[in-house]
Amino acid sequence: MKKGIVFAAVAAMVIAAASTAMAEPIVIKFSHVVATDTPKGMAADYFKKLAEERTNGAVKVEVYPNSQLYKDKEEMEALQMGSVQMLAPSLAKFAPLGVKEFEMFDLPYIFTNYEDLHKVTTGPIGKKLLTMLEPKGLLGLSYWDNGFKVMSANKPLRVPADFKGIKMRIQSSKILDAQMRALGAIPQVLAFSEVYQALQTGVVDGCENPPSNLYTQKMFEVQKYVTLSDHGYLGYAVIVNKKFWEGLPADIRTQLDSAMADATIFANNIAKEQNEKDMASVKASGKSELISLTPEQLAEWKAKLLPVHDKMAGRIGKDLIQEVYQATGFKK
Repeated sequence: MKKGIVFAAVAAMVIAAASTAMAEPIVIKFSHVVATDTPKGMAADYFKKLAEERTNGAVKVEVYPNSQLYKDKEEMEALQMGSVQMLAPSLAKFAPLGVKEFEMFDLPYIFTNYEDLHKVTTGPIGKKLLTMLEPKGLLGLSYWDNGFKVMSANKPLRVPADFKGIKMRIQSSKILDAQMRALGAIPQVLAFSEVYQALQTGVVDGCENPPSNLYTQKMFEVQKYVTLSDHGYLGYAVIVNKKFWEGLPADIRTQLDSAMADATIFANNIAKEQNEKDMASVKASGKSELISLTPEQLAEWKAKLLPVHDKMAGRIGKDLIQEVYQATGFKK
């Protein structure tokens, strides 16, 4: 009798183990709009590697780069509907959802360097902003850097007067719209996947991007000049469908949180390095002339752009801007 019970118990364990081994993995579709060899592209692939290793294959991460699944304007709705489970949109993408506070990151010259930036993204301000996404059915997991932006065009942009009347592509952001208008340019909202062709055909005259985007999307091939302005920051928030994430087994979620933490360290370490490397590649190509601003020219840029902070305070929140100033030690 006892032998029969033991045998039955062993058999049950074997069947359970077999069924677990045969269980279909949990699939996480991770969609993004940039190339695989950008900081975000490499970080997404690194997260995939860590997630699959740490869950012993219980999770399969399918990464779809270069707008293969969805363009800028489509991906957020796809995430909310559960058509994809993970995105890493630029921070400007949250304002259309009603979370305008994220446009703070678009303010020109609000961050002097990565150290000041990370005081915000890894501190209380960054955490507070991510919690604002939850009523929209989203969970914010982390911030990933891309880098500081440069300006490019088919004419040299050394002082604000050089921007007068030229069409500059921007993301959909009221802050970036105000930034370009402050310089005298005409802002044009375009999906990221459409920028190269728009530059090539003259639909727009120029754009702003971190060097990694400028290089990997080959925009430098159709832009004669690149100004090393470092006037603004472009970063991402890694977000997931809240219902999907909270429905995962607790142990799986813990392993994925660990993978995300390490992927974030990887992303932020590689961003500065990759942007420097890609800018060197743009220079070596000989297709774009690089322009460095003199102290006097930089002062002219700031004189035109820093008033955007006050102009947009009613939209973003004056208190939030002051919190960032205090966290970073920013002084106008």
